[in-house]
Amino acid sequence: MDADVIVVGAGPTGLMLAGELALAGVRVRVLERRDSPQRDSRALTLHPRSVEVLDQRGLAGAFLAVGKPVPGWHFAGLETRLDFAALDSSHGYTLFLAQAQTERLLAGWVHSLGVPVSRGTTVSGLAQDDDGVEVTADGTRLRARYVVGCDGGRSIVREAAGIEFPGTAETLTGMLGDFAVIDGTILHRAAPGGVLAVPLGDGITRFVTVDAQRMREPSSTPVTLEELRSALVRSCGTDFGVAEPRWLSRFGNATRLAARYRSGRVLLAGDAAHIHFPAAGQGLNTGLQDAANLGWKLAAQVHGWAPDGLLDSYHDERHPVGAAVTANTEVQTLLLELTQVARYERPAAALRALINDLLGIEAANRRIAGAVSGLDTRYGVSPEPLVGARMPDIPLTTHTSVAESLRGGTFVLLGLTGDGPAENEVAGWAGRVTVAMASDDAHPALAGITEILIRPDGHVAWISRNGQPGGDRPGALTAWAGKAATSIGV
Repeated sequence: MDADVIVVGAGPTGLMLAGELALAGVRVRVLERRDSPQRDSRALTLHPRSVEVLDQRGLAGAFLAVGKPVPGWHFAGLETRLDFAALDSSHGYTLFLAQAQTERLLAGWVHSLGVPVSRGTTVSGLAQDDDGVEVTADGTRLRARYVVGCDGGRSIVREAAGIEFPGTAETLTGMLGDFAVIDGTILHRAAPGGVLAVPLGDGITRFVTVDAQRMREPSSTPVTLEELRSALVRSCGTDFGVAEPRWLSRFGNATRLAARYRSGRVLLAGDAAHIHFPAAGQGLNTGLQDAANLGWKLAAQVHGWAPDGLLDSYHDERHPVGAAVTANTEVQTLLLELTQVARYERPAAALRALINDLLGIEAANRRIAGAVSGLDTRYGVSPEPLVGARMPDIPLTTHTSVAESLRGGTFVLLGLTGDGPAENEVAGWAGRVTVAMASDDAHPALAGITEILIRPDGHVAWISRNGQPGGDRPGALTAWAGKAATSIGV
């Protein structure tokens, strides 16, 4: 075998997954068709849950050093902002950071873990059998036990694996342009005119617009400077003095969701599994969280201790998230598109005003903010509200915080009473489970709980309550972290 796992694609999702696998001791190799890291950035944000995931691996500080935290975010460009600061998180903000920077920082992490990234390598096909997957790349055949396609919306891996990609074709496009020269004194006209103006740093400003006269142009058609200038004038009455374009691009609303995230030894993550209009900046974030969910499960499968069905749970847990994201982006796209169609202009404005008012209701704002931020993602169905949800990042007595306790990529068995679990009680799961302690009054959601088993991705797997000392701790550990080492001869 050339590797335990081959990851195809060195975008944010592929790099995050490669890091997760390497952290767990998996031999992983990344294949990327681009010769060099991408300079231009379509995505610009890291939402709260993504920053939490990075914090769980000790990476958040590096990202915060170059990004800009923004406490509010938007839904369909409506005036009333989503209040991320009101959410229950240590990172209640969107981190404004260009995708190129995100890739650079993740690439540094992956390099530090010794993962080889082969750039300028084009995958053209694959074939799998009972023992592994053979990947054809530039005429060379490589073999791995598993392959993960993180190779974007036109995924070769997805196509070669025969995974269907149902959804809707492109019906609307928008334009963006990054400019080194603008007239910054009139930027205040952008938002009221339906144009998003974003400072990217280094003197670069991005304009994003959906123009009624050009929104049916296919996304494959190159954007011209004059086309974007005309669109800005129609929306805002000015072209903002744009000159010296660094990048012009068109993007569409094709929306598709892979029928399966796994086919045998081939799996999908990120844009290879789901594409949609870039409404509210959810695409890159969903991909990072795919990687966090898949990494430890695939590592468990490679190392031979995965409980039955663990790897299949990747699809079971993340496919509904992909469905929810594609659904809410379609709603946002509709709210944007209708304003550009003359016969719907008045009712569309009324509908946007109505939803804008609803977002002023705290509970409604919290509901949508929780979904867009990723913080409300919960896996499975349990009568216990905390089970399946992300674990609050509370302070611990044995570590600085829950996030710090997860940095080794293991499960964490958290005791909330003075006589909590001892290391020798989880000796059979050494290397898979770390013991930590905290106080049960550290967070309201912990009342009455004595122990919590936290998954490597920061979600809660199991809890034990008062009156059930220890509960079925061995059963929970076996169900999630596999059989104890003495049982499998390790």
